[in-house]
Amino acid sequence: MQEILSRALIGLFFGTFGTTIGGILGITIKKHSNKFLGFTLSFASGLMMAIICFDLIPEGLQISNLGILLIGILLGIIMMIFCDYAVQKKFTLKEKSNHKKEKLLKTGIIVSIGLAIHNFPEGLAIGAGFEASIKLGLGLAIAICLHDIPEGISMAVPMKNGGMAKRKVLLYVIISGLTTGIGALIGAILGTISQEIIAISLGFAAGAMLYIVSGELVPEANTLYNGKMTALGNIFGFLIGMFAVMI
Repeated sequence: MQEILSRALIGLFFGTFGTTIGGILGITIKKHSNKFLGFTLSFASGLMMAIICFDLIPEGLQISNLGILLIGILLGIIMMIFCDYAVQKKFTLKEKSNHKKEKLLKTGIIVSIGLAIHNFPEGLAIGAGFEASIKLGLGLAIAICLHDIPEGISMAVPMKNGGMAKRKVLLYVIISGLTTGIGALIGAILGTISQEIIAISLGFAAGAMLYIVSGELVPEANTLYNGKMTALGNIFGFLIGMFAVMI
């Protein structure tokens, strides 16, 4: 029991540490130009696409089959459509002058929900990794922590520029990392968890992030600034995400 709790705490620490550091960087950045915001959102989209292409989908295909993975992807997309609808209903635009801020705030909240979902299978991977060896578990935890830093930035910047108080932004960022600890706890408890469940969880995270990239980040980034900086942000995010996954 003590080993299970220690593994869950390790997953919780590394899952929240990276996103918290990113959140702090995001709320302390003082640039507010459309070019910078567009670059940040496109960077986040590139980062997420790298995680989908080089982490979630390959890992899911390695442990299960395409059909199981597709079920998870479809469930993730459907879930995010409902989340998007709920957030859209809450932030119905009433004044044209607040249009930009409200859209940024909505984007930040949608991203935080998606990343919280994405962090759960990462926690499962940490918990299952410790079942194989301590070295593998720690290696996964550190790698996840590193790529959680830019994810924290991608959450914090749009929420801060959407008018949310800094303390509340940081709270949302920290909460999104808690699911890593929950996943690590479940992975450590089950140990020999069904491969199909893990594959569906990975597909679910991939589908949720795919919807965020296609339906939120890319359109909003191009609306804010339709220029080369958004393209470069996407490229840099993709390359850094690929590097973080390969560590």
